Amino acid sequence: MNYQGKRWRTIWLNDDDTTVGVIDQRLLPHKFKTLNLRTMEDCAEAIRNMTVRGAPLIGATAAYGICFAIRDNPGDESIQAAYKTLLATRPTAVNLLWALNQMLAAVTPLPPEKRLERAWQKAAELCDEDVEVCEAIGRNGLAIFRKILKNKKAAHVDETRLNVLTHCNAGWLACVDWGTALAPIFMAHDAGLPVHVWVDETRPRNQGASLTAWELNQHGVPHTVIVDNAGGHLMQHGMVDLVIVGTDRTTAHGDVANKIGTYLKALAAHDNNVPFYVALPSSTIDWTLGNGLAEIPIEERSAAEVTHLSGKTATGTLAEIQVTPDGSPAANYGFDVTPARLVTALITEKGVCAASEAGLKKLFGR
Repeated sequence: MNYQGKRWRTIWLNDDDTTVGVIDQRLLPHKFKTLNLRTMEDCAEAIRNMTVRGAPLIGATAAYGICFAIRDNPGDESIQAAYKTLLATRPTAVNLLWALNQMLAAVTPLPPEKRLERAWQKAAELCDEDVEVCEAIGRNGLAIFRKILKNKKAAHVDETRLNVLTHCNAGWLACVDWGTALAPIFMAHDAGLPVHVWVDETRPRNQGASLTAWELNQHGVPHTVIVDNAGGHLMQHGMVDLVIVGTDRTTAHGDVANKIGTYLKALAAHDNNVPFYVALPSSTIDWTLGNGLAEIPIEERSAAEVTHLSGKTATGTLAEIQVTPDGSPAANYGFDVTPARLVTALITEKGVCAASEAGLKKLFGR
């Protein structure tokens, strides 16, 4: 995507061919800064502290972490140790496991002296593939957008703009480029469709207010930031035409785990007959799981993300404030699971399917 007239990806191999560049997403939207990752532990820490976040980008960063581990020591024990370290950084996003397995399958059959070259090559391939996959998701989602807008105009609705509600950030910052849930929004805007986005602030960490709004603003997409609890009200008053979100892990039966609060949006959408779509790459499907509520691990993060907020003061400086009383404990569940029955359809790079075992099997043949 573009930032200040320059084409960017969220992760890239620097010209020195020995370091990897990323955007420090902790500082957005008020400061745009890049960092260089130089070691496997740099990659692990960037994932842990959310310098990089979003399931596909986490996987890409972990892939480069394996490259650094092989550079330092191409032996089997070193690779396995790096695998375990990187896998432990974030428990919910299955793209992390998928990318690590892809890397190991590419390098471990080779003799140690040939592993590093293949590792760099494979990590780059995974990044390029993610861009292609997200672009395909965008095209498939755009077809849905066009259909909903056409039906809205046919019904002679006074307001003919397409109002889309999204939760958290599933844009290019969450992937290598384009994004998942935001990809069809970008494409709809570029195609001249009158699209408007309701942006959930998405507490805690405010990925909607800070990241999604920033992306949409950079791309010139009309949008309005709302508090998380306003979505149901908007749906009740006919102000939302569809909801589209991403997912960090999808079961073989169509249950989806996404940022905490997604389930509540799905319930409100269901109660108000608003279509609820989930956009995802196939690498986010965990074919080993059936019941998402029982089987998907839910990450519990630091209470400080709930008790404290970061932002820009009136003087333009960045600061962190505490919003809760001293001594009040806080719980911070990072994700919730939306049952397949509440999902209108899954939008993937292969096409659109029902959120069900049969739907996924028909689309992916497994």
